Amino acid sequence: MEAEAEAEAKAGSLMDIGLLRNYDLYQYLLETSVYPHEADSLKELRALTSTHPMAVMGTNPDSGQLMGLLLKLINAKRTIEIGVFTGYSLLLTALTIPEDGKITAIDPDRSSYEIGLPIIKKAGVEHKIDFVEAEALPALEKLLEDHDNHDAFDFAFVDADKHNYVSYHEKLLGLLKPGGMVIYDNTLWAGTVAMPEDSVPPGLLPFRKPVIELNKYLTADTRVQICQIPVGDGMTICRRL
Repeated sequence: MEAEAEAEAKAGSLMDIGLLRNYDLYQYLLETSVYPHEADSLKELRALTSTHPMAVMGTNPDSGQLMGLLLKLINAKRTIEIGVFTGYSLLLTALTIPEDGKITAIDPDRSSYEIGLPIIKKAGVEHKIDFVEAEALPALEKLLEDHDNHDAFDFAFVDADKHNYVSYHEKLLGLLKPGGMVIYDNTLWAGTVAMPEDSVPPGLLPFRKPVIELNKYLTADTRVQICQIPVGDGMTICRRL
């Protein structure tokens, strides 16, 4: 996780302008359709996260807007989040799901989560969150040990160590309901997936290959319906069949 954070931080200038590669157009998109609908608590958390040295790890607000729409469309109530950081996407999910909804939020770094926790508490949604301080694979395996968790979750969001995305996918398919969704973040990796390897910025190179492998894996997976979209840093939406 730390290595990935350093890689993203070094390549922050690429990610700051989004995949559109046009700052003015990206700002137009945000100011026209995203920011006017962003909850005040999310604005506050986004501003706080911007002061973090690894701020580039935070979820893009346009990605969050899409997540909120999908959560509503499938009436998600029980969700999983792998990779929490300061909690922007976690707060967005907690604000979106019903009052009795639950999020299993998994991250080995509680200290980053606690940065955003006062804002989450102020928003009145902390009771929806079960924070699990652990590496994700063991935590997912523990969930699978309980048969009641099989085919029980409506939605998952994964924004964590790219090397393990394929392993996360296999575990999540055992937890998601048929018709449930999982979103993988950073699946276009600042556009480097389409660049010749020798032209990729050094800070992004270590994680380019795992992302490319994930994209190939998901495309070939007949258990899911997918859509890869150029929102944020690239997101792949998978619907379990």
